[in-house]
Amino acid sequence: MQRWTRWQDWVALVAGAYAVLAPIWTPTTTAATWTMVVLGLLTVAASLRTLSTPGDMYSEGAHAVLGVLFFVSPWVMRFTDMNALAITAWVVGIVTAAAGLWALPESNRLHHQPLASH
Repeated sequence: MQRWTRWQDWVALVAGAYAVLAPIWTPTTTAATWTMVVLGLLTVAASLRTLSTPGDMYSEGAHAVLGVLFFVSPWVMRFTDMNALAITAWVVGIVTAAAGLWALPESNRLHHQPLASH
């Protein structure tokens, strides 16, 4: 697979970037802001890693895990009362996890392909 072409990774990258920027226009607290920024940056980093090295199953798995972390973060970090930011975390979580799980079978296939002989 060509580098920088998998749409699932681009979707996760945009979702992560949106999470990083969401506290700018959404009412928030310090803990909620840091949660969104840190998880968003980790998602962007995992996306860039996967885009640059297709077949990296671990980054796709990281998307799924980060998606779950996004989804549970409003309860864990206690910002469910901030509706806009909580909804952002839930949507970003679902999108990120879905993108990672969707791309995982293809990454697994690429990872287990035999290397081309010369």
